[in-house]
Amino acid sequence: MQYQSQLLENAVEEFAKLPGVGKKTALRLVLHLLRQEPDRALRLGESVIKLRQNIQYCKVCYNICDSEICSICADPRRDASIVCVVENIKEVMVVEATRQFNGLYHVLGGLISPMEGIGPQQLQIDTLVERVKSGSVKEVILALSTTMEGDTTNFYVFRKLSPFPELKVTTLARGVSVGDEIEYADEITLGRSIANRVLFSDNFSKNV
Repeated sequence: MQYQSQLLENAVEEFAKLPGVGKKTALRLVLHLLRQEPDRALRLGESVIKLRQNIQYCKVCYNICDSEICSICADPRRDASIVCVVENIKEVMVVEATRQFNGLYHVLGGLISPMEGIGPQQLQIDTLVERVKSGSVKEVILALSTTMEGDTTNFYVFRKLSPFPELKVTTLARGVSVGDEIEYADEITLGRSIANRVLFSDNFSKNV
């Protein structure tokens, strides 16, 4: 496609780099912005710049937040003895939407995937172990996707937590189908899977 403006082409190229956005969609979005009042486009640009420059990651759970500690970890009404381990920030939002969980979270920042060059060292697994070492955590819920990468990461985390015999390690009940990603599970199914969670060791032994 031939553009009549280098500025337009540059904007389209940047929008097209977003996931799920092709060149045609990017062009439509850019042209839409051009039809809006200048202040609206400026607000969009400023919000993205402020997001990138000022966003922080919670020092406790590694969720995104505007300060050093996220609102969930700072809430005294949450049960700090239960930690739900999730892949990324989207899963925190999904689990919160079920209103079935009142503990804290630990965001790994991904899943172990040798094909993509992601190993345990790139994830927040050692920091999870350190949280457990503090003695305040009584249960860890492994709420990772039931994919090959998710199961691999589940098992690795389980092995890392095995030196703590008093710790209860559970996983979601299989209301979430094998092969499903947590972020796409409906709230009712995911909520029931959390409420009816099972011991990881029992679930693992059935699949060996």
